[in-house]
Amino acid sequence: MSYWVFGYGSLIWRPGFDYVQAQQGLVRGLHRQLCVYSFTHRGTEEHPGLVFGLDQGGACRGMAFEVEPGIWDETHAYLREREQGNNVYKESWRKIALADGQVVEALTFVADRTHRQYAGRLPREEQLRLVRQGVGHSGENPEYVINTYAHLAEMNIKDDALKWLHDALMKGDEAALS
Repeated sequence: MSYWVFGYGSLIWRPGFDYVQAQQGLVRGLHRQLCVYSFTHRGTEEHPGLVFGLDQGGACRGMAFEVEPGIWDETHAYLREREQGNNVYKESWRKIALADGQVVEALTFVADRTHRQYAGRLPREEQLRLVRQGVGHSGENPEYVINTYAHLAEMNIKDDALKWLHDALMKGDEAALS
């Protein structure tokens, strides 16, 4: 029996662990949203960035990674260190519909709505402001958003709110706010 991990943000383009296969997957009941203040990876407490979380409602297409049982403990420990540094995500096993028609249980990281870093649904102008200011241990926040958008586009996953933010970041000026 293999284990599965569902990626919806940077895990799509930088999983950081070995896997047997990767294919697109769909989780229902959760959606991708820039809803987590980043105090470490893409910002600081004084100048927070904004990162993706899986939040309640809707559906989310992303990437599902199959992990061999023999390396699961190591992979799981890596993911906990990467995703749970501030405990802003809750681990959850969810049904993922894979592109090949299989349905698997996959480890997902869902935004904890009670955590102080949970931002909720912010106006797009506030998202843009936070992303522009964010710099943390993993780099600049705009890079994270632009990379995620580019990889979603390669996977033919459309996200109008993310497209607006991407385009505003690429323009680099306040003209995008009008």
